Amino acid sequence: MDFSSLAPLPGGWSGQTFVADVAGERSVVRVFYPPAERDGVAAEVDDAVLRLVRGLVPVPDVLEVRPADPAADQPGLLVTAWVHGTRGDELLPTLGPDDLARVGTTLGGLLADLGGMPFLRAGAFAGPDLAIEPWAMDLPAYVAELEPRLTHLSVAELDGLREVALEAQTLLDTVTRVCLVHGDLNPKNLLLDPATLGLAAVLDWEFAHAGHPFTDLGNLLRFDRDLAFSTAVLAAYADRSGVAPERALSLARAADLFALVELASRRSANPVAERADRLLRAIARSGDLHRLE
Repeated sequence: MDFSSLAPLPGGWSGQTFVADVAGERSVVRVFYPPAERDGVAAEVDDAVLRLVRGLVPVPDVLEVRPADPAADQPGLLVTAWVHGTRGDELLPTLGPDDLARVGTTLGGLLADLGGMPFLRAGAFAGPDLAIEPWAMDLPAYVAELEPRLTHLSVAELDGLREVALEAQTLLDTVTRVCLVHGDLNPKNLLLDPATLGLAAVLDWEFAHAGHPFTDLGNLLRFDRDLAFSTAVLAAYADRSGVAPERALSLARAADLFALVELASRRSANPVAERADRLLRAIARSGDLHRLE
């Protein structure tokens, strides 16, 4: 592949996703430079995940997979078809309450479907067969592990975070299932048809793993507190899953603490990490999982 012909795809911060135009055909090229998630097999794992969800979730077609070749200093590549649509983070702010509710209903159903794809244990995908490299879903232990990278928190904030983590873990332990988790399911990774508001594709599965069923719901609703949107998401999720909206939201906020702690530990990495850090500190100070920034 002629890398000089690739143009960076806007919307992310990794600098590893590009647009390719060859003979009038447009495609998306993901280059897995080391270090990367699932280093060495990342392209093959992403391909396997896309094959797993195809038919249940709209995803781009995979055109080519090229494994990494460390000996030749060649990164892994995943080439997918171009999907027409508008990113959710660009479209949603332009919509009124009724249209936001329509999109929310679609996404609530999507999240319930993902939450119904079971795995036997939580962990990272270790290879193209989607074998699991187990990890513990222990929020207090995770907070303790990352405390050396949270030194910007005050003593009171850190104490508050420990208390919130314990309370959140108690709630999370009431759900023992493990399912497929996208891991970065937010409007930036959703392509919508601007004419119909239908979901065209769910993108960027690089953080997919087996984990808590309410993780993606927490990610989607982390910053978006628009009432029309969130109410529709939770109502559709409840219709499909049988979990009451209030309980689903509390579980989602608790599950999302894992991501907030990780993002806060690298708060200078990008604007999302900075905003997550502000939100985490507000939650820690108040002891309220539903706290705004």
